Amino acid sequence: MNPAMESPHLKNLEQRVDELIRLVARMDQEIRGLKAAERVLRDERAQLLRKNDDARSKVEAMILRLRSLEQES
Repeated sequence: MNPAMESPHLKNLEQRVDELIRLVARMDQEIRGLKAAERVLRDERAQLLRKNDDARSKVEAMILRLRSLEQES
């Protein structure tokens, strides 16, 4: 290839590489954001599971108290 033909090809390749670099940077930022959101959702899920367990325990305790009151009368 002669030098005059190489320049447009190299410019095109350089532009494509730059575009890929920008794309990778955007994807990296998006992945970081998704991981942060996932952490928040996991924490929220764990908190909701604890609250659910607490509520279940309270309901079971109330049922036991009601049964014992029922048996006493």
